[in-house]
Amino acid sequence: MGQRIAIISALHEELAELLALMPDEHQTAVAGRQFWRGRLHGHEVIAVLSGIGKVAAATTTAVLLERFRPQQVIFTGVAGGIGDGVAVGDIVVGSRYLQHDMDASPLFARHELPGYGLSRFPADPALLRLMWQAAEEAIAWLPGRLDAATRAAFGLQAPRVHSGKIVTGDRFVATEAESRALRAELREALAVDMESGAVAQVCHDYSVPFCAVRTISDRADDQAHVDFPAFLQQVARHYSGRMLEVALRLL
Repeated sequence: MGQRIAIISALHEELAELLALMPDEHQTAVAGRQFWRGRLHGHEVIAVLSGIGKVAAATTTAVLLERFRPQQVIFTGVAGGIGDGVAVGDIVVGSRYLQHDMDASPLFARHELPGYGLSRFPADPALLRLMWQAAEEAIAWLPGRLDAATRAAFGLQAPRVHSGKIVTGDRFVATEAESRALRAELREALAVDMESGAVAQVCHDYSVPFCAVRTISDRADDQAHVDFPAFLQQVARHYSGRMLEVALRLL
């Protein structure tokens, strides 16, 4: 029996290929957001754009969970790589999520979420395994379908899948100094984004399984903004579409 699965992305390009796979999809507008509903591989799928940043992502997730009651939530999109060995074109499957700009000290320890007694939310173990498998399939599938110029432009030689901590904050990390500071403070962090930690917190509140999977678009340094639109169009959107299609087929 199929499940009701929610797919969230920050940018439309990250959802475009999933929506193309659901010819029966129809839209519902709630709280200024468009929710696409359709079916794929026997599952009911609800797709929505979170918007960029923690507040937008948290609001979207709360509306999604209240209105549509999904059984599982997957976030797919791009992120900056900050971990050693995490390169452009790699995929990070988040195993835990922390908000790097949360700081209520000295009342609470740095990064601790007041009222929770913790700073990190874990991914759902079953979803983590599923998205790892889907990411491995996408890594094997996509590079051979890209032309040599695209692979060379982004340095896509031997993409890898990683699993580990994704850190979230309300700023686009785009300088070497910021990236270095994050690496020094959060040595286990593999990737930095602007939504996953907020979505993880809301899913935790509702006891809904969650996992985020992020394609690395840049190294969160001084060159982070240079080729972002091109990477999104030529690489990341295909990874997202393939991973979601595989995950829904395997689920």
